[in-house]
Amino acid sequence: MIEQLVWNPILQFSVLVLTTISIRVALGRNPTIRFIVSVSFFALLTATLLSHDIVPYSPSLGDPLFSRRITTGLLKAVWWIGGAVVLVSAVRLFLIFENNPREGRLAQDLIVGIIYLGAGLALIANVFSLPVGTLIATSGAFAIVLGLALQSTLNDVFSGIALNLGRPYTVGDWIVLEGGLQGRVVETNWRSTHLVNGTDDLVVLPNSTLAKARLVNLTRPQQTHGVSITVRFLPTRNPAAIEETMRTVLLSSFAILKTPPPTALVVGIDSQAVEIELSFRISGFSGAAAAKSEIYDLIYRHARANGLKFAGPREAFVLPAEVSSEAQTAKHPGTPWRLLESIPLFATLTDDEKDALASSMTRRTYQKGSTIASKGSKLTSLMIMRTGVAARQRMEGGHLVDLARLSPGDLFGERGVLIDAAESGDTTALTFVVIYEVKKEDLAAVMRDRPALAEELGILLSRRMQEEEQLSNASALSHGTHPDTLATRIRRLFEIPRELELP
Repeated sequence: MIEQLVWNPILQFSVLVLTTISIRVALGRNPTIRFIVSVSFFALLTATLLSHDIVPYSPSLGDPLFSRRITTGLLKAVWWIGGAVVLVSAVRLFLIFENNPREGRLAQDLIVGIIYLGAGLALIANVFSLPVGTLIATSGAFAIVLGLALQSTLNDVFSGIALNLGRPYTVGDWIVLEGGLQGRVVETNWRSTHLVNGTDDLVVLPNSTLAKARLVNLTRPQQTHGVSITVRFLPTRNPAAIEETMRTVLLSSFAILKTPPPTALVVGIDSQAVEIELSFRISGFSGAAAAKSEIYDLIYRHARANGLKFAGPREAFVLPAEVSSEAQTAKHPGTPWRLLESIPLFATLTDDEKDALASSMTRRTYQKGSTIASKGSKLTSLMIMRTGVAARQRMEGGHLVDLARLSPGDLFGERGVLIDAAESGDTTALTFVVIYEVKKEDLAAVMRDRPALAEELGILLSRRMQEEEQLSNASALSHGTHPDTLATRIRRLFEIPRELELP
C-alpha cells in the first residue's frame, strides 16, 4: 500500500510542484536561476508522466475510469503549460543577455503570444481531443468582425512589427521626421513609439505614422553627428583670407571632434557676400546645440578680430552702417582700446580708464608652434588674445592633454598676476598669434579703483582651476584652493582697501 502511495502520479506531481516553488522562493527572482528551475521542473515532470505511461503529446485513447481521465488531463495540461513557460523564459533570458530588453519588447511579446497560442491549441487537441482545424475555421468569421472593429489598432500593431524587423531605429537613437519633429527614442511597443524631444517632453507617435513617414536617423551608422553652418561675410577681404579665418575658428573650438578634420569651404560668392560653410562632427547629437553655440561665438570673435563684417541674408536690403558706430571708431581708432571695448570684463570701465589702460598695453606676436608661456613660469602680465589660436596643454600619463583653447578676446596669465602662482601647463601658439599685454602694476592701478574687476578676474581664475581639475587629476594649485583664499591673496597682492574688499 505504501509502495502504491509513493508511486501515485498525483502525489509525485504535488511533491515536484512544492519543491519547485520552494526553490524559486529561496533563490530569488534571478532570471537565469528561474530558467534553470523551469527546465528542471519540465524535465522531471516529463519523466514522471512517461513512467506512468502518460504520453502528454498524444491524444488520450479513452480511459474507463473517470478519475484517471481527469488526472491524466490535468497532468497533460500542466505539461503543456510548463513547456510554454520554459520557451518564454528562454526568449526573455536571451533578450537580457543581448542587453536590449526594452528594444526587443515588441518582438518578445509577439514570440510569447505565438508560444502561448501554440500551447493552447496543442492542449485542446491532446487533452480535450477536439479537432483544432474545425475550431480555427469556425472562428474565422469572428476574426473578420474583430479585425474590422480593430482596423486602426491592427494597423499600428503590424506597422510596429515591420519597424521592429526592419530596424530603422533602436532605443537611444535620435531621429528626425518630416516637418522637423525630432527626438530620442526611449521606447517602442505594440501601438506606438515614444520620443523625448529637445525640451524633455514626451512625444507619442503611432507606429502606422512612423511606418509611412520619411525619417532621418541621426545616430546611425555612427554615434558621431555631423553639423554644417553657413556664414555670409561682406566681400571686404579675398575669399581665401576669409576661409582661413574660419579654419582658425574650427581649430579653436573645444567641443568638436578633431578626427575627421573639420572643414571650412567657400560655397558661394556674389557682389554682396562671400558664403563659407563650416562642417564638423561632434561625439553625439545631444551635444549639437552646445557645439553650435560655441562655434557661433568663435565666429563672431574671430571675425571681429580680423576685421570681417557679416553680410545680411540674400533677400535683405543692405543698410548703411550706423553713424554712432563710425563715430565711436573714429573717436577711439586704436586697436588696444577696441580690444578692451570688446571684452565684457572691462565693460564697467569709463572711457578715460580704458584710455589709460590701452596706452600702457604692449603688443606681442608669436609664430605658429612657439611657446608663449611654459609650465611652471610665473607671468607678471595679463595677456589678452588679439588674433589667432593658442592651446594650454599639459603632459599627463605620457599623453598631451588640452586644458583649454584660447581665441580672440580670451585672457590668460591671471594666475601669476592675481595670486603669484605658476602656470599649470604650456601655452603654445597654434597659429600666428597677436597678444596685448597688460602689466601687473598697470592693472593694479585700475583694480584699486575698480574692485569689481579684481572680483571678475578671481572668478575667472577659480573657474579655470575647476575646469582643469575636471580634465585631469587636479594640480597642486587646485587642491584646497577656496574662493576665500583667492580673495585674501588678491587683496594682499593688490593692496585693495578693506572697505572695498571682495565678497
